[in-house]
Amino acid sequence: MQDILAIVHVAFEDLGTLGQELDRRGAAVNSVDACSADLRAIDAAAPDLLIILGGPIGVYETEAYPFLTDEIELIRRRLAARRPTLGVCLGAQLIASALGAAVYPGSQGKEIGWAPALPESDMDQDSAFAQMLADAPSFFHFHGDTFDLPHGARRLARTKKYANQAFAVEDYALGIQFHPEVTAEGLEQWFVGHACELAAAKIDISELRRTSHALAPQLEPAATRFWRSWLKQITA
Repeated sequence: MQDILAIVHVAFEDLGTLGQELDRRGAAVNSVDACSADLRAIDAAAPDLLIILGGPIGVYETEAYPFLTDEIELIRRRLAARRPTLGVCLGAQLIASALGAAVYPGSQGKEIGWAPALPESDMDQDSAFAQMLADAPSFFHFHGDTFDLPHGARRLARTKKYANQAFAVEDYALGIQFHPEVTAEGLEQWFVGHACELAAAKIDISELRRTSHALAPQLEPAATRFWRSWLKQITA
């Protein structure tokens, strides 16, 4: 796997530990800005892996952000070709939408900060993901929207607030609502980039930083092991 396309919505929500693992593998990662790129010109089936990253907008805000329509269509073509695809947070919501599932504001309020992600009861087909959930005591969450489980998808994780936190479609698509990719250093950019939303949610940034510096170093090796296993799986 050498040709990776990453669709980025805000620069600081980047590949994190996944990017580090791709670098280790010598993969060539081409990042495009969803907001300004001509998404219609992209050959959906061409990259070895398509990664759709997070951002602070809703899938349903197509009138305000018209590029979302082209992005969902690109993902739909990609999934129809059954090509390896990963979505994180907004990316997972976009995959769900491309598969025909509803995406909407969560009724239980926003999930912002660190909290466990709980596995489903039957994870035999997804043992590497289950191992990451077991190895990492907590994951970073930053979302207000949720989604219905797409038809034909396997639910992989939930939280106390929201049932659909991660899903897989056969062996070629993975959507993760939370953020396994983050690092303590990288989150410093989130604290600035999302300053208005954090303030509106009355999040104590100093406390969030302390928690992040305690928990991110425990997440990073667990996430890296998962990325390594998953990348091996989709290239098999």
